[in-house]
Amino acid sequence: MAYSPDLSYQSSCTLRRLAWALEIPMTVALEEMIQYMTKIIDSGFVCNNCLDNSKCKYCGFHSKSTNKNQ
Repeated sequence: MAYSPDLSYQSSCTLRRLAWALEIPMTVALEEMIQYMTKIIDSGFVCNNCLDNSKCKYCGFHSKSTNKNQ
């Protein structure tokens, strides 16, 4: 991973509890949350505001949009 952001204490607590509820590791819960976000957020909006189009093929939003940066 190129960038690993720190979570706030509140977000870390929330993620931990979600992981416990789902009976999965926190890393898996976070991955699933990110995948879910690609389904509910407008991919065109994300792609049109993207500042780095060098990794589009790895991005969960890319496959669902027509992107101004392509």
